[in-house]
Amino acid sequence: MKKVLLIIGAVVAVAVLLANLGSLLVLAISVAVGYYGLRRFVMTDAVGAKIGWGVVIGIGVCISLSNLPALIGLAALAALYYMYKAWKKDKEAEKFDFTL
Repeated sequence: MKKVLLIIGAVVAVAVLLANLGSLLVLAISVAVGYYGLRRFVMTDAVGAKIGWGVVIGIGVCISLSNLPALIGLAALAALYYMYKAWKKDKEAEKFDFTL
């Protein structure tokens, strides 16, 4: 019974993950743009360049905030990971079950 529930949960988690895959990719790209802009902002000394990198950081943050539903996909990915660990734990328990 536990395995059936794990399989059903995994199928639901994969469906949710696939539904949010596009927004997950855009979230990752926008976070990378924001991080790159922040790194360049800290490294530069010119005022004009700081303003430009500040704009890049703002764009990255705005795109990230618009893709917050991607957090549902991240939660589905975490749930899938924990289901995989539970599945593997059950297999290990069956392998070393030496009951008489």
